[in-house]
Amino acid sequence: MSTIDWIVLFLTLLLIVVYGIYKSRGIKNIDGYLVGDRQLPWYNVGLSVMATQASAITFLSAPGLAYSSGMSFAQFYFGLPLAMIVLCVTFVPIFHRLKVYTAYEFLEKRFGVQTRILTAGLFLIQRGISTGITIFAPSIILSSILHLDVTYTTLIIGSMVIVYTVWGGTKAVSYSQLLQMGIIFGALLTAGIMVVHLLPDNIGFVEALHIAGKSGKTNAIDWSLDLNNQYTVWTGLIGGFFLQLSYFGTDQSQVGRYLTGSSIRDSRMGLLMNGLLKVPMQFFILLIGVLVFSYYQFNTAPLFFNNVEVKKIENSAYAEAYGHIMDKHRQNGVEKQENIKTLVEALNCGDDQAIRVSRDRLQERIAQDQALRRDVEALLQRNNPDVELNDNNYIFLSFVTSSFPKGLVGLLIAVIFLASMGATASAINSLSSTTVVDMYKRFLHKKGSDQNYLNASRLFTLLWGIITLFVALFASKLGNLLEAVNILGSLFYGTILGIFLVAFYFRKIGGKPVFWSAILSEVVVFTVWKADIMAYLWLNLLGCCCVIAFSYVLQLLSGRSKVTSV
Repeated sequence: MSTIDWIVLFLTLLLIVVYGIYKSRGIKNIDGYLVGDRQLPWYNVGLSVMATQASAITFLSAPGLAYSSGMSFAQFYFGLPLAMIVLCVTFVPIFHRLKVYTAYEFLEKRFGVQTRILTAGLFLIQRGISTGITIFAPSIILSSILHLDVTYTTLIIGSMVIVYTVWGGTKAVSYSQLLQMGIIFGALLTAGIMVVHLLPDNIGFVEALHIAGKSGKTNAIDWSLDLNNQYTVWTGLIGGFFLQLSYFGTDQSQVGRYLTGSSIRDSRMGLLMNGLLKVPMQFFILLIGVLVFSYYQFNTAPLFFNNVEVKKIENSAYAEAYGHIMDKHRQNGVEKQENIKTLVEALNCGDDQAIRVSRDRLQERIAQDQALRRDVEALLQRNNPDVELNDNNYIFLSFVTSSFPKGLVGLLIAVIFLASMGATASAINSLSSTTVVDMYKRFLHKKGSDQNYLNASRLFTLLWGIITLFVALFASKLGNLLEAVNILGSLFYGTILGIFLVAFYFRKIGGKPVFWSAILSEVVVFTVWKADIMAYLWLNLLGCCCVIAFSYVLQLLSGRSKVTSV
């Protein structure tokens, strides 16, 4: 990066940290530290909810996923607006009325302490691991730019986030996220405009979409009923609905965001704002990845986007073989660019026959690149048997650093840092609040002072930060980070959601049936996942239905009361 980029990056991060610390001054108890004194307005709640979900993984992995596989991931969010409506009607008023710090306090009142601890434990496991992944994502940036080992950059980024989170608490997190999202929206819009600007003079936004479409990258809608297809309208509407309902309704990292609302109305408005803006935002992020694909049809793209691994192979015994492959790739790129020009001319003339011929030739060139890519992967594996071959997370980063002007590179990298800071801070704060409220305060220190609980909150925030940092050191083995986080969530969220739905709607089912049903459901979910029977989004529906069905049956078998729903 240039000096200007470093200045932009440093000043942007400094602005966020100073603003968050300024807004969080005067915290005296856990009310202020964990729920921001429940005084935040609806727009702050909404942007905080969005910032918590939109981690650095979103801005690193989503464009890369669209570049490689197209727009189909957009369907993942189709169930989100429906989930927000259900939350506003059911979860929000109950949590506000009970004045809880965490979602799991409610479960003890309903089912007893065993179910509360089990659910809180499932959350801590899932969120602890996924937070480690969100810490790792932005460390890729420094690893690529500074050519340092990713382990060192992970430690640097993780330490920054831990210090920020321990100091500020929920109020600092929420207020800084308000400013973060403003910067993120502006930077994304600028990035989209810049990608189109970098295309040839005779190629505009519409032509770029046509080119991507003929290459199969604009497949945003899939009505397939195949259960093994990861992203379809049905997996998004049904599986995605249950995942989003569980994430926003039972995951403390999100519940903690709308518990800060000054009223039920403010919390509802914040969630509805998220439901309305999240799908267009994610669609636009994926669209940037598609436009990057179109850009590389007119410019030679790297065969492998992880620059660190490329440098290793260039300095190895396989450098000559790698050079030969790249020569073929460059020649293929020249021929592909000629095919693209012919395709554009055919599209402008509306010549269907010429379009088909040009598209078929383009597909041949793309297939040739894929074959050359496999050759490069074989060399990389010979040079380093443990190399990670999935480089989706590097695609957008590589494009930005090689193509954008000075200053804008620093701003785009700052966006990824900001997203990481916001999402990671929220997650670590939620891990701390769950540990303090559901474990420490409930069992170890029931009658502590405000200062004692505040000190404990800061201590557990530090401890969870360290734990997630260790998890981050192993995140490089998980492939596409965006999918890894969602798969991990799907293994737990369905079961947790099922527990809450039984609590809300099946008033005659007791604590023991729910407790054992949750354990059985997790066994079923993990078994189905390991057997690869269905796409991971369906695991959310499976886990939820299993808890409800098992609870119903176990309650009947116990013979203690008649099961009725309300």
